[in-house]
Amino acid sequence: MRQKGNGEEQGMTVKVTVEDVERVAELAHLQLAPEETPRMLHDLNAILDYVAELNELDTSGVEPLAQVSELLGVAAAGALRADVVLASLDRAVVMAQAPETDQVFFKVPKVIER
Repeated sequence: MRQKGNGEEQGMTVKVTVEDVERVAELAHLQLAPEETPRMLHDLNAILDYVAELNELDTSGVEPLAQVSELLGVAAAGALRADVVLASLDRAVVMAQAPETDQVFFKVPKVIER
């Protein structure tokens, strides 16, 4: 990892490369304009720098949480609904109202070309 030069923000560690940005854009089916790539590169590296800074915090005395509601005691206060099985819609009734179906799934037009 190296420091950025050429007038860019000093102290930022390069973790994401131009090739990484281009690959992520390709996977996300995004077309970045040439002037957007350097900004995206800077922003992604800034995010990773911030995460690295957060990783330096001492969390040894902090209990891990699965949900924020555990911290707030929401579950104990009864604010969450009970997790119970409820009746759902009858498949035959729903499928009879669908414009196109195979009686198991709804059929919809293809909207993604790739």
